[in-house]
Amino acid sequence: MYIPTFDDVKTAQERIKPYISKTPVLSSSFINELSGAELFFKCENFQKAGVFKVRGASNAVFGLNAEIAAKGVATHSSGNHALSLAYAAGLRGIPVTVVMPHTAPEPKKAAVRAYGGTIVECEPSTRSREETLAKVVAESGADFVHPYNDARVIAGQATCSLELLEQTGGLDAVVAPIGGGGMVSGTCLALSNVAPETKVYAAEPKNADDAYQSFKAGNIIAYDDPKTVADGLKVPLKDLTWHFVSNHVEDILIATEQGIIAAMKLIWQRMKIVVEPSSAVPLATILNNKKTFAGKRVGVIITGGNVDLDKLPWMNS
Repeated sequence: MYIPTFDDVKTAQERIKPYISKTPVLSSSFINELSGAELFFKCENFQKAGVFKVRGASNAVFGLNAEIAAKGVATHSSGNHALSLAYAAGLRGIPVTVVMPHTAPEPKKAAVRAYGGTIVECEPSTRSREETLAKVVAESGADFVHPYNDARVIAGQATCSLELLEQTGGLDAVVAPIGGGGMVSGTCLALSNVAPETKVYAAEPKNADDAYQSFKAGNIIAYDDPKTVADGLKVPLKDLTWHFVSNHVEDILIATEQGIIAAMKLIWQRMKIVVEPSSAVPLATILNNKKTFAGKRVGVIITGGNVDLDKLPWMNS
């Protein structure tokens, strides 16, 4: 297992610069008052392809040598890594195949196809994703770019919190959503090197709290097919992301489904930006743990904005 270093992050930052956006940091006086903290929202919903995962995907794709790249890339993903890898592969002009659960949001499938990706559907379980992907790779010889348990991907994601620190001039804490742990690992990698005093908190849905359970148990606990509105946070930790989570995360905080939907609605109403449910989990946990963040300068990573506008969660809540 290769553990990415801060040198890898700096290399990634230069490599992906032509292909990503430096996303804005926004704030809301209303939400600050409500939370009792000074919150700085890093808006990766404005990123290329509408999600932070373009950072890691671009680092992986543009780091391939010509011979490997010619065979293309492949991955499994519920949506955001899928469309990010398709975006990056499309820019480089190489084939990309994505294994997606048939339950993945239609807008995310449409985006993969629009970027030139080929979709192979599977059952909505981790086992089905991995087994289907193994067949794709065996047949095509494509380079497997894991959605999060990949040193190249983590180094790319780390560039997000580097930007956030530069844009805010320093923070007491950063809160990011956790599913498989790619963004949180990248955040840990960056901050442990440039701002070790800044605490990293992971935010997770109560209905998919395997990272929380792992953190408390001291070893990886994996759920196969959890049910949560935060569709981007259903996957379990792996060995590489567990390394960063177990060594650098201050705590993992959880949010109820109702709390996630309320936070998502609050961001839409007060900040006038479109965010997906997974992106609202950090704010939901901050509002549920006000004492932890009271009076602090807190970075909140809004991971993406790829939401199905025909199926907004509060329509059924």
